[in-house]
Amino acid sequence: MIPFIAMPFGGLGWPEIVVILVLVLIFFGPKRLPELAESVGKSLRSFKSATREASDEVKRELDDVNREMKEDSKED
Repeated sequence: MIPFIAMPFGGLGWPEIVVILVLVLIFFGPKRLPELAESVGKSLRSFKSATREASDEVKRELDDVNREMKEDSKED
């Protein structure tokens, strides 16, 4: 079984990924490829960090709400 990347319109197998990489190499050239890879990596790290921060914020807010609800139920 060939691994694939899940996409909304189906999957990308190894042949499709190779074609995409060859097209990127032709379009950007070998000199700009490291720059492109670095910027993609930075963007992915930034996105991952932002999602983690948002997730942590939601968890903190939910914990605060749960704590307040428990305190209110103890007062009754």
